[in-house]
Amino acid sequence: MPLLIIAAGIILSVILEISSKKSVRILPWFSILIFTFTAFYSVYYIDQNFVLFGGMLEVGGKPAIFNFIFNIGAALVVLSSMDYLKKYGTSYGEYYILIQSSVLGMMVMSGAKDILMIFMGLELMSICFYVLAGINRKKLSSNEASMKYFLLGAFATGFIVYGIALIYGAAGSTSIQNLIENFGTYSSNIIFILGFMFFLIGFSFKIAAVPFHMWVPDVYQGSATTVTSLMSTTGKTAAFSVLLIVLSAVLSFNAFNVFRPYFAAIASLSMLFGSIVAISQTNLKRMLAYSSISHAGYMAIGLAAGNTFSMAGIIFYLAAYTFMNIGAFTVISIVEGENDSRTELNSFAGLSSKNPILAAAMALFMFALAGIPPLAGFFGKYYVFISAIESHMTWLAILGVLSSVISVYFYIRVVVFMYFRDAIEDFKIEVSAYSLTAVFITALLILVFGIFPDTLMNVILSAMH
Repeated sequence: MPLLIIAAGIILSVILEISSKKSVRILPWFSILIFTFTAFYSVYYIDQNFVLFGGMLEVGGKPAIFNFIFNIGAALVVLSSMDYLKKYGTSYGEYYILIQSSVLGMMVMSGAKDILMIFMGLELMSICFYVLAGINRKKLSSNEASMKYFLLGAFATGFIVYGIALIYGAAGSTSIQNLIENFGTYSSNIIFILGFMFFLIGFSFKIAAVPFHMWVPDVYQGSATTVTSLMSTTGKTAAFSVLLIVLSAVLSFNAFNVFRPYFAAIASLSMLFGSIVAISQTNLKRMLAYSSISHAGYMAIGLAAGNTFSMAGIIFYLAAYTFMNIGAFTVISIVEGENDSRTELNSFAGLSSKNPILAAAMALFMFALAGIPPLAGFFGKYYVFISAIESHMTWLAILGVLSSVISVYFYIRVVVFMYFRDAIEDFKIEVSAYSLTAVFITALLILVFGIFPDTLMNVILSAMH
């Protein structure tokens, strides 16, 4: 049902866009309505777990939680886009249709029970993202972002397809259920493991882990800020949902985690690289791009740990990260001026005197991303680190803590600029009511998940059984 609602919404949106002159005003509200309804519908039927279409697609359970994250995330992005697009010069109805289509792709990915379904969902999501990255074709930086993303994304897709071909060649089936049940037998086959490695490398591009992160800073900086917030959160969550499906193969029959060294390596590299390079960034979108690389590293710790608790921890982290990041990018999109101006750190100097509410919200998001208790970001890291220690990978947890300590510097620097520096540039911030609502909702969710982490964690653990 959730997939059908979004699919019907896309068709209706296209008809609206063709037939009505007011579509640019109607579509955002229509999108928000569909997303919110789908999100709550998924959570309401979370305990009804079915596998449909001859074992191709799963609904309820774990996919339901992902559907909630994708849809609420997308609804918040649409809310923050409504006035931002006028400033960015791309007030097109297609924008909302592309967001709906990309969410449909994500939902197919997270509920896939067959490798080909994963691929279909991935392509649907990626193609929408390539177009969204370059939606303002009058801007050079936007064209460059779209081109880089498209070329490197296509390259990553090549890895994934090649991996699927080898997996199919070795196992004779693309059913994930079959791969899970016979994982122990297949993993002695070198071609099968090689195919899986290609598959994982392709998805390492999608989650922006080092050394497959080259596209991230330029794409995040060049795309519209609201598009960046969508790509860096729900897009990353969708890619992780696939990695968790792969991991469940390792977990279910206590098979040996063959991919542990790989995940441990990308986790260590991503955390340290992201945190260290982010220190030297003065553009906030670039800084958040490097911070997203390090967050991919923290979540990869959970993949390396590979126990049930770590899977639940990653899902919690993804939920928290989605709202923290959407919140931070929304604040940037409010402060941002025409032609990508005012995304530098200096533009945020003295923000507390210009707009205390925005400054307070931004400070909250920065503290949450830095992992300071009692906010949601802290518990995300906490669950992942604990799962690593349970799997006797204490060194990885220690690296994670070290990296978090480094990252505190560049997150807190933003707060210092907002509260303890005098304004360098003189400009008036035009706050849109819609964007402010999105900021309030994300801030509220971060506080609720942070103060009552058990409620979300229990829902996730119940959905995983």
